[in-house]
Amino acid sequence: MYIVTLSYTRPMEDVEAVLDAHIAWLDTYFDAGIFITAGRKDPRTGGVVLVRDIDRDRLNAILAEDAFQAVAEYEVTKVNVTRATDEFAGLVGI
Repeated sequence: MYIVTLSYTRPMEDVEAVLDAHIAWLDTYFDAGIFITAGRKDPRTGGVVLVRDIDRDRLNAILAEDAFQAVAEYEVTKVNVTRATDEFAGLVGI
């Protein structure tokens, strides 16, 4: 699994200008079963996306499609989930 952290590098009005395109991008990869969850940071300085364990080159290509490339920096961390509570047991090994 990957944790993708986005940090805004542009003013919020620039972020808002591409938000609809970003949401459409999220929808595409949720529908494809690649994204697990996503949400805004609090305070609103960026966001986080959890991604299934896919080929890293494919993930890079997917991230390159995001409209937020114009307004954010991305940090990608690979995590090998080996333990979870019952509520999150489905994350083990993905």
